[in-house]
Amino acid sequence: MSKVTKEMALDYHREGKPGKIEVVPTVPYSSMQDLALAYSPGVAYPCLEIEKNPADAYEYTNKGNLIAVISNGTAVLGLGDIGALAGKPVMEGKALLFKIFAGLDCFDIEVNEKDPKKFIEIVKALAPTFGGINLEDIKAPECFEIEQRLKEECNIPVMHDDQHGTAIISAAGLINALEIQGKNIGDVKLVVNGAGAAAVSCTRLYIALGVKKENVVMCDSKGVINRSRKGLNSQKEEFATDRDINTLAEAMVGADVFLGLSVKDVVTTEMVQSMAEKPIVFALANPDPEISYEAAMASRPDLIFATGRSDYPNQINNVLGFPYIFRGALDAGATAINETMKLAAVKAIADLAKEPVPSVVNAAYGMSNLKFGRDYILPKPLDPRLITAVSPAVARGAMESGVARRPITDWEAYNEKLRHLMGYDNKFMRRVTEEARRNPKRVVFGEANTDNMLTAAVNAYHDGVCIPILLGNEEMIEKRAKRLGLDIEGIEIVNLRHDREAERREQFAEKLAASRQRRGITRPEALELMFDRNYFGMMMVETGQADAMISGTYSGSKKAAKIAEEVVGIRPTYNHFATMHILNTKRGTFFMADTTVNREVDEETLFDITRLARNSVEYFAHDPIMAMVSYSNFGSHKEKEPEVARRVVERMHEAYPDLPIDGEMQMSYALNKKARDAAYPFSRINGKDVNTLIFPNLSAASTAYKMMLEMGLAEAVGPIQMGLNKPIHFISTDAAVRDIINLATVAVIDAAVLEKVGNGHDK
Repeated sequence: MSKVTKEMALDYHREGKPGKIEVVPTVPYSSMQDLALAYSPGVAYPCLEIEKNPADAYEYTNKGNLIAVISNGTAVLGLGDIGALAGKPVMEGKALLFKIFAGLDCFDIEVNEKDPKKFIEIVKALAPTFGGINLEDIKAPECFEIEQRLKEECNIPVMHDDQHGTAIISAAGLINALEIQGKNIGDVKLVVNGAGAAAVSCTRLYIALGVKKENVVMCDSKGVINRSRKGLNSQKEEFATDRDINTLAEAMVGADVFLGLSVKDVVTTEMVQSMAEKPIVFALANPDPEISYEAAMASRPDLIFATGRSDYPNQINNVLGFPYIFRGALDAGATAINETMKLAAVKAIADLAKEPVPSVVNAAYGMSNLKFGRDYILPKPLDPRLITAVSPAVARGAMESGVARRPITDWEAYNEKLRHLMGYDNKFMRRVTEEARRNPKRVVFGEANTDNMLTAAVNAYHDGVCIPILLGNEEMIEKRAKRLGLDIEGIEIVNLRHDREAERREQFAEKLAASRQRRGITRPEALELMFDRNYFGMMMVETGQADAMISGTYSGSKKAAKIAEEVVGIRPTYNHFATMHILNTKRGTFFMADTTVNREVDEETLFDITRLARNSVEYFAHDPIMAMVSYSNFGSHKEKEPEVARRVVERMHEAYPDLPIDGEMQMSYALNKKARDAAYPFSRINGKDVNTLIFPNLSAASTAYKMMLEMGLAEAVGPIQMGLNKPIHFISTDAAVRDIINLATVAVIDAAVLEKVGNGHDK
């Protein structure tokens, strides 16, 4: 896991628009007619309809997709009572998670009120605005009263995630861990260290699942909560034990399960060793667990161990639950989140961990064979199946328990809706980034003497996605880094033109001349070329001294692309290479090719581009559904360009009989499934949503993706090289820092796959 510095965090929160969320319109607003409909006089009509029937608010407003994250800042993360305003970044972050994982809109509301009764009245008064309320970071014991009162007095779902989120996720993990260990939940002895909101809620849910109350021992900072203790609050009194024990060490002897929601390093290896056979330890103190992963796993071989951290197996992470729980609750029009719905979420999460893990999840975590077992008791947070597993289960629970006002009847259609929510496909870069962090590679940054390239390299290094090698004059790079406030300590700088690199230039020249001697390059010429950043950096990759390169270009990638073809060559199964841009849009993720390399496109070139795009889309864990775009529709025009596209489609049909690809077709038909299916029902992509667009020439592809970017309709990753023997990627030096980092991240994945399987993924 990469180090997060104060400077990085502050820059992240203030760059661009300060904060992490914004409000955007969902309806047209460009004309006076639009504004008249949106506000006066048109807005009066939905107002009157809602006055007559309050349920119509779900039809005419965003109430049914709107969550409030509400806090008074009394228990913010591990920071304590820092106040409502200081807690706002956390609440914005929670709003972000609701949006990206479940497509739910969210307002963060920070209430400057510590009196529980006044706080309850404020939140109750705000409730008509929202479809659901997520209470956050409110200290115990007040949080219990606040949640209970609001659940009783509001007719929308209310949940204090600090309590129930951890309870639901850990309960799912417990069910699976017990199954693996061969233990019956009704027989296990449970020790809980911590007596706050989360600990109490977890214990209550475990009891609801079958743990016997008499088998529970709860501890706080003073030791075991037993009947001899005086002055216990009602929550602690609920779990006071009759056993004559006083310390955590005593409680752990013979225990089957340990749940920690306390502080780091309170559990020793001796305590773990004193537990029963095949124990389960959930050490969930944040950020450091009650016992370290290394110490726990070394203590005994029969242990199942979980933490709240992402850098160890079995992460207990609330994001597995709350976005999807509220998604299901709101979609069913639930008036509450009750025990039936929570238990449904528990079962859905637990069951999902037992399903075969798709390649997209394995790829995201740099693994090849994730499967249910000791190190995989819960789904991974980036598993895209969570939304279609948990949300429907919660919605069904709402219907079964009688709190659903809008019961779902068409479950297939509902699942389809969930799969197409914005938050599903926008996980692409998160998945890629997580994979890169697990196996960072050496990436050469060709133009480290430019501000954006240097900033990107340093940020990528500190983010843990790659090991940068900076090409350039070290003195100038150091001065530039100082001016930009960048910490370059630990980053390798290679001054390719310095005398100390003479031997390496000689070696590179010898190798290049040997490979190109019959293609016009002599050894003296090759030696001269080694003073060029692109030649030198690409030779580092070719000789294995680096794993990938980001070639910085000033005016397009043509020169750098030709050099790459000379130095590393094109993969044997192709005669051309190309580039692809990946665009994240509100409609999902789209792959577009060729966006930067092939200016003149004939049939053979377009055929290679199409094959390369197919392989690359699969490489990024998507099923390619491809459209060959043109100004013509299935032979409606007979000119050369659509004819070439048409022949390529025919060749693709012959080469890949099961591949959903068709064309040539206009962009409107490629992206409008309903119109396409009506006009051309014979299409091989009938009923399918296209995610891969192949353009007839570079002008069309470049114009299309750049227009989408400039109009704010998409975020892009690219250009991603396809078809070279080694990971050489091209980008302009004035590209945004984030774009360069994203491309470097993709280059790392490219290098990792090449290292593992070579070019065997070509088909």
